[in-house]
Amino acid sequence: MRKRRLIYNTVTSLLNQIVAVICGFILPRLILNCFGSEVNGLTNSIQQFLHIIVFLDLGVGAVVKSSLYKPLAEGDNREISAIIKSARKFFNRLAEILLIYICALMVLYPLIISRKYGYIYVVTLILAISISIFAQYYFGIVNQLLLVADQKGYIQYGIQITTTVLNTVACAILIELGASIQIVMLTTSLIFLLRPIYTTLYINKNYFIDKNVVYDKEPIEQKWNGVAQHIAAVVLDGTDTIVLTIFATLSDVSVYSVYYLVIKGIRNLYISLTNGIQSLLGNLLAREETDKLNTIFGLVEWGMHSVTMLLFGCTLYLIVPFVQVYTCGVTDVDYYQPVFAILLTLANETYCIKIPQNMLILAAGHYKQTQRCFVVSAIINIVISVFAVSKWGLIGVTIGTIIAMFYQAVWMISYCRNNIINWPLCITLKQIAVDITINIVVLLCCNCWEFKLAKDTYFSWGILAVKIFIIWVIVMITVNVIVYRNNITKMIKLLKGRG
Repeated sequence: MRKRRLIYNTVTSLLNQIVAVICGFILPRLILNCFGSEVNGLTNSIQQFLHIIVFLDLGVGAVVKSSLYKPLAEGDNREISAIIKSARKFFNRLAEILLIYICALMVLYPLIISRKYGYIYVVTLILAISISIFAQYYFGIVNQLLLVADQKGYIQYGIQITTTVLNTVACAILIELGASIQIVMLTTSLIFLLRPIYTTLYINKNYFIDKNVVYDKEPIEQKWNGVAQHIAAVVLDGTDTIVLTIFATLSDVSVYSVYYLVIKGIRNLYISLTNGIQSLLGNLLAREETDKLNTIFGLVEWGMHSVTMLLFGCTLYLIVPFVQVYTCGVTDVDYYQPVFAILLTLANETYCIKIPQNMLILAAGHYKQTQRCFVVSAIINIVISVFAVSKWGLIGVTIGTIIAMFYQAVWMISYCRNNIINWPLCITLKQIAVDITINIVVLLCCNCWEFKLAKDTYFSWGILAVKIFIIWVIVMITVNVIVYRNNITKMIKLLKGRG
């Protein structure tokens, strides 16, 4: 059953991210064509400021999910009900704070951006974008956490796929008909309201949650110990756009958003392959199945490193040509930023390399013990980004992210092997050495041939992408067969159900 759910979660999550990436490229391009780079930058900036409210989540969402692993594994319905009741109380309070924050944003945000846009124009845009975010925190997020913790994430991925496609079609039609950006964003919010409505109906039908359960002791242990991890995640996703909004221009925000659209799509595609793994690790830790945990973690670390190298290695060579094609005909801003593209790719590659260790920390519930790492990395990112943006602009904010992620990756690797799992450092160092070797070999291969776009078309870019991908696959398979033959054998056995 666990393996079947893992497959369901992985497949639907992957499909969800593929759909999200495709649709995610369509709408911004339509907005760029119809409304221009500054409006694109404006909408991305507002979305980022609104998502700062997840800062007030304070990591409780992740702690709720970790707290549910054991009672779900044991079938303890009373404890599950207590955790859900406590979580809902917290997130309902957060929704109230969100309303106040939205009102404050409508007053203050127009003061920090270009006066090119009128007050009413900006305020109505903020209001249109904020509706679905409010609904998520008011009655959607706790249900999502329960489904993911119970290894039923495929339920919510299905409704996400449906609403994403529906939203893209509806917004494309509205833009074609000449609708305002406010109407387009409002349509998105209203369609995305279907997500929390559907998950609520599913939970009510398939789970017995006792809303009247009484608890003397707080059921969510370490409720406030996920703060540091959460802050780091918010800082990673939000610092760059916010710093650019305050200290640079909306045009810079637009350039950043276009490149980040590619990177975030790749990163989310990668993360979709891992959905269900944290729940599996949490289940194994709760059952104290140490040998199986060691075996699976070893395969997870190796597999995730390999996928990271493949996805971000190809991205490193293909992102600038893709943006050239994507922004072809958009002349109000220069979108050719190769150095920034390389640094942004490396920053997010570093982020993904540490995910196996991060999942292990979250699955084990080691929030309080790892706070210092997350606080320090958040401070590094903010301080360096603020000081560097005035001199280097887009490149400056990315340098802060790279340094913060590198620090975090090294710290997590050390912590996990010393405190959670008996994992020899030499295995991780060997994996990193293999990663570096693969990159060097690919670089040498690519330097032997000149890879350039023949024309600024998607077909030409597709041909280039196939060439780069083939080189990466050949090199990766060759190196892994030589170095990790045993891991390949174990993975095949596990997939066949004999591991």
